[in-house]
Amino acid sequence: MENNLILIKKFINHITLLLFMKTILVDAVDTYIIEGEGVFEEMHELLETYPNKKIVVTNANDEEILLYSVDKSRYDVYTLKHQPNKTDTKYFEKLFKHFNLTAEDVIYFEHNIDAVKAAQSIGIKSYYYDAEKKDLKLLKQFLDENA
Repeated sequence: MENNLILIKKFINHITLLLFMKTILVDAVDTYIIEGEGVFEEMHELLETYPNKKIVVTNANDEEILLYSVDKSRYDVYTLKHQPNKTDTKYFEKLFKHFNLTAEDVIYFEHNIDAVKAAQSIGIKSYYYDAEKKDLKLLKQFLDENA
């Protein structure tokens, strides 16, 4: 009986964690996807350490998805094909509607500071990822604190 109670408590804790886990919005080109190389493997390995749902977000149209290898993503890809871009809050509002999410349900990291500012302006916890530095330790810190 005591073992069953322990198992039930563990199950409830696991379900609670899943219910409150945030979806990670991952910038595509110049962040998760490196132009000419494909998926940034070290970042992918880091993201895989989190059980959270991940969505790769991009502005790319059909041609750009192939050109930049966004189609090689190992996560769901969301794009509005520049109608509008991520620098417009409407992009995120449409994403929320599409996935039945709210700003409180997601965290976001992105290399374009204007897209970060747009996301922050509607309440999305966002992190500016410096695509030149590729500092995965700082990204991990953001994810650990917010995911």
